Amino acid sequence: MLLLDDDGRLLLVRGHDPHDPERSFWFTPGGGLEGDEDYAHAAVRELVEETGYLLEVDELVGPVWLRTAVFDFASRPYVQFEQFFVGRLADAERRPRADAAFTADEHEALDEFAWLTQEQVANEPREVFPEVLRDSWDVFANWDGVTRDLGVNAE
Repeated sequence: MLLLDDDGRLLLVRGHDPHDPERSFWFTPGGGLEGDEDYAHAAVRELVEETGYLLEVDELVGPVWLRTAVFDFASRPYVQFEQFFVGRLADAERRPRADAAFTADEHEALDEFAWLTQEQVANEPREVFPEVLRDSWDVFANWDGVTRDLGVNAE
């Protein structure tokens, strides 16, 4: 989920791999599908679970990007098929964050949530996922209606 505030900053999560604490990285809130939910409903659920910000599905824009991420986390391999939607903080209702929704690895691995500018992300020395967040945000902040496939990203 790409959640933008009124100043054009993006909400990102900083974490580290519990099995490699030297590796620190930024990523967008999100996660996997549950049951028969679609990607938009999963994005809404994951956003409120992880951040406490509740949006309605009809308040989402996109998907603006598709991506297949191949990565290791906590010494386990993952392949994740992702769809990125845009939401606006101005549309969100604030609810308590659902700490219980985090796995034990997530509790250990999540370090902070922060609102960052495009310039801060572009100049960030840590890894950023997806990497395309280092480029212009105009492609999703002012989306033209075309869903872009970022392909397979091995991390």
